[in-house]
Amino acid sequence: MLIRKLFKFENAHIVRNCTSDRCKRSIHGHSYKVELLLKASKLDHGQMVYDFGLLKGVIKDIFDSFDHAICFWQEDSLDYTQACKTFSARWVSLPVSPSAEQFSRIFFFLAQQVLQSTITQNGEGDVEVYSVIVHETDTGYAQSFLEDIENEQMGILNLDQIVFSEQVQAEWHDPEMYEKLKKGVKFQNPEVDLQVKL
Repeated sequence: MLIRKLFKFENAHIVRNCTSDRCKRSIHGHSYKVELLLKASKLDHGQMVYDFGLLKGVIKDIFDSFDHAICFWQEDSLDYTQACKTFSARWVSLPVSPSAEQFSRIFFFLAQQVLQSTITQNGEGDVEVYSVIVHETDTGYAQSFLEDIENEQMGILNLDQIVFSEQVQAEWHDPEMYEKLKKGVKFQNPEVDLQVKL
């Protein structure tokens, strides 16, 4: 069974080496919509794949990190990346170019890492990321699946290479969240025990 959660954010970027002259030479922004699709073969005690409320924690904080931020490819010119860091408090440095295609891979990868590091408490089963769809405009989107995350030709993704600015980190509910994720520290979701008496 599949469920879908929609996230929205505003973001700016340059997509180097693309065909469109405007996109590859000028900073521009989009109103992004990210669809996170989760799948499971069993339901939890509440008869759900994964309670939508559980997606308001670490995953929401990480996805929200891209809102009102500028994203840049680490391979871009030093002058440009330094200007992004100097003139924007909110930025994200990526190991891949910030195209819609790569954004779909990045969000899949990040959600996958969080789910694998999450201890759930309500009988959740084999919940995993099925797909991520990133809408860059009303007329175009990119969709990724597990095989795209594992495809080295599209670029290797790892947590150490996705870098969030200090301002972004300061706005997280737990400013140490990403470091904990990189170290394999388990998250408890929700943070309090579920003890409902019928």
